[in-house]
Amino acid sequence: MTTSTSPSEIQPGASGKKTAFTRFLDTVEWLGNLLPHPITLFAMFALGVIVLSGVASFFGLSVVDPRPEGAAGRSADGVIHVVNLLSGEGLRTIVTTLVTNFTGFAPLGTVLVALLGVGIAEHSGLLSAAVRGMVLKASKRTVTVIVVFAGIISNTASELGYVVLIPLAAMIFHSLGRHPLAGLAAAFAGVSGGYSANLLLGTVDPLLSGITESAAHMIDPNYVVGPEVNWYFMIISTFLITIVGSWVTLAIVEPKLGKYDNSEASVDLSQDKMTELTGDEKRGLKYAGFAVLGVCGLLALTIVPEWGVLRNQETGAVAGSPFLKGIVALIVVFFAVPGFVYGKTVGTMKNDRDVIDAMSRSMGTMGMYIVLVFFAAQFVAFFKMTNLGTIFAVLGAEALQSIGLTGPILFLFFIMMCGVVNLSLGSASAQWAVTAPIFVPMLMLLGYAPEVIQAAYRIGDSVTNIITPMMSYFGLIVSFATRYKKDLGMGTLIATMIPYSIFFFVGWTALFFLWVFVAGMPVGPGAATYFTM
Repeated sequence: MTTSTSPSEIQPGASGKKTAFTRFLDTVEWLGNLLPHPITLFAMFALGVIVLSGVASFFGLSVVDPRPEGAAGRSADGVIHVVNLLSGEGLRTIVTTLVTNFTGFAPLGTVLVALLGVGIAEHSGLLSAAVRGMVLKASKRTVTVIVVFAGIISNTASELGYVVLIPLAAMIFHSLGRHPLAGLAAAFAGVSGGYSANLLLGTVDPLLSGITESAAHMIDPNYVVGPEVNWYFMIISTFLITIVGSWVTLAIVEPKLGKYDNSEASVDLSQDKMTELTGDEKRGLKYAGFAVLGVCGLLALTIVPEWGVLRNQETGAVAGSPFLKGIVALIVVFFAVPGFVYGKTVGTMKNDRDVIDAMSRSMGTMGMYIVLVFFAAQFVAFFKMTNLGTIFAVLGAEALQSIGLTGPILFLFFIMMCGVVNLSLGSASAQWAVTAPIFVPMLMLLGYAPEVIQAAYRIGDSVTNIITPMMSYFGLIVSFATRYKKDLGMGTLIATMIPYSIFFFVGWTALFFLWVFVAGMPVGPGAATYFTM
């Protein structure tokens, strides 16, 4: 059972003083930590969804399906009804899908497969040596900026940031004598809070643009929305999120967490040390670097040339290619090969048994996460089965629509609404599939282009990712955090991430208005700001 203390008992950070904002975060943490263990909480959530579906079905809760006729997933009668799991048919559904809900939970396979390769790199000593080589002489501020920036860029490879960078950032901070949860928070903020900021296009861009284009066709059947339509705004957003995320970490989160006590850890942290590199380690890093270049060269041959075997075979493009869809398998190779080369060079790995042992040890640390995923997967699946998430999203969208604003200020309410809806409907594509058919046509009729509407949506969708348990990888982050704080409750993690959500929302929304409506800059190549019939 998670223990908790009152807000007045929580120790202040390094300054010894508490501002009103810090006291607010302490209260959030205290209230959140009154909740049961995250695993128990997800089990209760799953049961709660079942009961709520029965109650909502009894009262006939439903909404008109906003998706056009013929759209994928649209209900036959044009109405979205609550599916009652508190019935005979519902019980049969629960019983027959319990296992597949678990095994089909997307982050589970992604995390476990990726860790096979990461485990080799970690237990050979490569990750530790590489980290020490990069940050040993860097300033506190520089390390923080690197972590946040790397988190944002990792979104190009989708799961890479969640699986690799976030736990690595915690290890970096701990080895530097800083609070590991501050490192975890900085990386989490970059990876998930800055989800729609990047210097490069990622896997989510063609997904969202396709949904936007379909919604735009309700007004203009010939309107085209390409994956690159938000690229300019994504690039400038990368630097904003890096600056804001680094400042929040240094000025708010790290001082609030205070000095770390190793006795709070649930595992042995003796290996998380930052010492000078030895001669063998430097030689191992050199050979591992050659291995990285070799792996990158081979991977480049599969995607860069037009004849690359991992390009999209239908279009010949990188978008939608097996390379992007199979990025997890490539992560395994990318870490495993250099990891073994390093281990062979420094003597930590001599044969295949050492490799297998490294992978086994990595899997052994995931017991808590696997148990948590079982219950989290049931909660997410039940929420989707019942249509409650979709109904709540539509009701929220209609509430904003009823305000009737027509000027640019309506985008402020739109962004806020998207952020709130994201708390209950964590998938970016699922949320946009439901809300786009309402807001894209509505805002087009008010004179705004689909590209601008999509850019505004992506802000709201990103900033609350880090404070909602509905985000698929939230359970994984909790699992990582309990490594350093064994009695960590969900309230501690949410309270730690709230400052990022608040300042990302304020800064990013301000940038949106300045970029689009004050400076008149396009959000992407060839993207219009205004739409005319």
